[in-house]
Amino acid sequence: MFGLGLSLAWPIGVLFLVVILASAIRVLWEYERGVMFRLGRFSCVKGPGLIFMIPLVDRMVKVSMRTVAMDVPPQDVITRDNVSVKVNAVLYFRVVHPDKALIEVEEYLYATSQLAQTSLRSVLGQVELDELLSQRDKINKNLQELLDRQTDPWGVKISNVEIKHVDLPIEMQRAMARQAEAERERRSKIIHAEGESQAAANLAKAAQLLSTESGALQLRFLQTLTEIAAEKNSTILFPLPMELITPFLDKAKQTKELKPQSTGSSTPQV
Repeated sequence: MFGLGLSLAWPIGVLFLVVILASAIRVLWEYERGVMFRLGRFSCVKGPGLIFMIPLVDRMVKVSMRTVAMDVPPQDVITRDNVSVKVNAVLYFRVVHPDKALIEVEEYLYATSQLAQTSLRSVLGQVELDELLSQRDKINKNLQELLDRQTDPWGVKISNVEIKHVDLPIEMQRAMARQAEAERERRSKIIHAEGESQAAANLAKAAQLLSTESGALQLRFLQTLTEIAAEKNSTILFPLPMELITPFLDKAKQTKELKPQSTGSSTPQV
């Protein structure tokens, strides 16, 4: 009996030793930290790498140090100008103090998610719809600063907050479409009026230049005739400028004045 008990004690002792060593040794990855509790009290933070514990005395809780991307569910928000919208966002945060994340708050992931939802409704309720649509960067920064201040006692660092989508009512979408169309039409009219003004100013300068140079006016007239003559199947009626026929009229007038004088000079004298 004694030999049989001794033969059974060795395997049991080896098995007990293996269990003790397995419970005393832990391996933590690079992104993990172990919060150690000794007899229920906080002891220290260990990791990464090989960790040794006192069996039945120490207890370790693993905490991930990686950045977490948390989706904030759509929230019904009433803006400052009384427009009801649905807004969802995404939250980026990470644990910087694992001990605080376990001791100061219960389930820091759930607490951070709830805080993000309430803060989203609170911040967006203080802005108008136009500001919500056009100044998202400013709103994101305000949300990030607000959440970071509130989660700092928990050992959680809010790195970024991004508003993903703003769901507007159908009536508001139609009103904004009409407003955008009216704005585009206004800009089109302004651009057209500016073009007409510039064209009129350039025409006035060209007219002033042509009026000072008589030859330039005739050259412009001939250039216009050349452009019109490019159309073959067309009949062209155009006024003849007086500048072109004035020399001929002056010559004809001089000829008529010379004829009576020549006639009088040919009369024989008595």
